[in-house]
Amino acid sequence: MCRPIEDWIRPGERVDDLQRGGYRILQHPEKPCFGMDAVLLSDFTYVKPGEAVLDLGTGTGILPILLAAKTEGRHFMGLEIQSGLAEMARRSVGLNALETRVSVEEGDLREASARFGRSVFDVVVSNPPYMKEEHGRMNPGDARAMARHEISCTLEDVARETARVLRVGGRFYLVHRPGRLGEIFETLHRYRLEPKRMRLVYPYADREANLVLLEAVRGGKPGMKVEAPLIIYREPGCYTREMCRIYGLSESI
Repeated sequence: MCRPIEDWIRPGERVDDLQRGGYRILQHPEKPCFGMDAVLLSDFTYVKPGEAVLDLGTGTGILPILLAAKTEGRHFMGLEIQSGLAEMARRSVGLNALETRVSVEEGDLREASARFGRSVFDVVVSNPPYMKEEHGRMNPGDARAMARHEISCTLEDVARETARVLRVGGRFYLVHRPGRLGEIFETLHRYRLEPKRMRLVYPYADREANLVLLEAVRGGKPGMKVEAPLIIYREPGCYTREMCRIYGLSESI
């Protein structure tokens, strides 16, 4: 029998409906909350039945929970350095009775291969900090700053550990900023992670892209498919048809 929600929620937290099979997630307004980029990454990620997935920097566990809802993967592991977020993510796993498919561990993603071993995952996903540490003022100990800036990890760290924990032929899925694409491609190639699919995300059809979704394959052959652009809004406050599908909403929203 499922435990009541009161057993999982803590003061100040809220429960958000993920619009997927009744799954929910715990959030706290004063801690990093998942955004649209995580939802888009979960839609872009392809997980085959029986595959094992690692999320580097899982935050509140949004990606493992969404991927468990959307795919037939065997197991989803989230790794999170911030103890408060890791603890909240574990409670969200319990809230959804996903303990047999989803696990969350507290730890530094820079040590992922030392923790889990090499060539053990079929898929790695990551929604890493987008901004370099020197970009703007911040408190290095602030949870939100750690989620946005490369304080506890860099793009290089993510690529290196991904290449180590992925099996040959395994897939890596990343969401990032288009302004760093040159650096991203260079870093992926350095670790023999070959870009295979790319999709740019635009807030409106007439605006510049503000997100990029990438798939890379460990040891893959050269050759990348650039998919049709993803447009978020058809007009202010109104999602496009594809975004309604991604969010599980009616097209009138």
